[in-house]
Amino acid sequence: MTTQIDDQRTPGEQARVLVRGAVDYHVHVAPDFVARRITDVELARRCLETGQAGFGLKSHYAPTTERAQVVAAAVPGVIVLGAITLNRAVGGLNPLAVEVAARQGARIVWFPTVSSVNEQDEVLQPGRHAKVPVWVQFELSLRETGLACEPVPVVDERGALLPEALAVLDVVARNDLVLCTGHLGRDEVFRLVEAAAERGIRDIVVTHPEFPSQSIPPDDQVELAAMGALMERAFTTPHTGKVSWERVFEATRTVGAERTVWATDLGQVANPPVEDGLALMADAFLADGFTEDEIRTMAVANTRRVAGLEPVAETSVAARDEAS
Repeated sequence: MTTQIDDQRTPGEQARVLVRGAVDYHVHVAPDFVARRITDVELARRCLETGQAGFGLKSHYAPTTERAQVVAAAVPGVIVLGAITLNRAVGGLNPLAVEVAARQGARIVWFPTVSSVNEQDEVLQPGRHAKVPVWVQFELSLRETGLACEPVPVVDERGALLPEALAVLDVVARNDLVLCTGHLGRDEVFRLVEAAAERGIRDIVVTHPEFPSQSIPPDDQVELAAMGALMERAFTTPHTGKVSWERVFEATRTVGAERTVWATDLGQVANPPVEDGLALMADAFLADGFTEDEIRTMAVANTRRVAGLEPVAETSVAARDEAS
């Protein structure tokens, strides 16, 4: 049986309460290379209204560290995380770019996404361009200009991490940054997480492992979690029908709430409001029998860990009602 979830509705009050204090570290908002549902400043203001602590600015093409600081100054009281994604536009696996971003205050380093060898099949396969993601359309438009948009390899022909990948990990470890695996394939993710753990990187996130181009089985996720990684459950993956909600629930139960972190991956014009995403996830997980404590762990405690923030006091609907 397939769970039917009305993701377009307004989140319930219980869900809103449970995700207060969360940091949605993975969003795509304007300004960007394509139209987005909301701007960064507007989202910061909405966070103040909904009780969300903040968000992280993810761009596939440009570092967001300076921009994050401007938004945070414009809307005091909201945490805005800067990031860098190691696609071809920033030189690929570029340790210098990561070091500069770190010194400017970046928090998150994403390994290649749109430039990953794993994802470039979307661009390079003939006959697959009738209906494709917006980033594929953008990549194709770049190629039409004659610009070099070659994939960014992470491993060699033997499957070992390239020296430049290891150099990036050294920068991440030295600066105590968060490592996100991006859109790498399953085997690449394992090599990256293993090397990151060996270097003592404390915060490792496996990016949307249910996403079709990753499609990492729950048992593999348990192995990755045992190395110290968090498994990201991204709202858009089941919402857009890429996988079923049941598959997300199954993987979450297999790995456990302690090793699971939520993010929305929202910002697309056709999808729900960004500020509603975490609460809509809470509604879905509550309906499937997850407890309030499990939801607070995944939505709040672990997202704040990614953001480098202190934990907040537990908030249940019952406690809120008693206080009022």
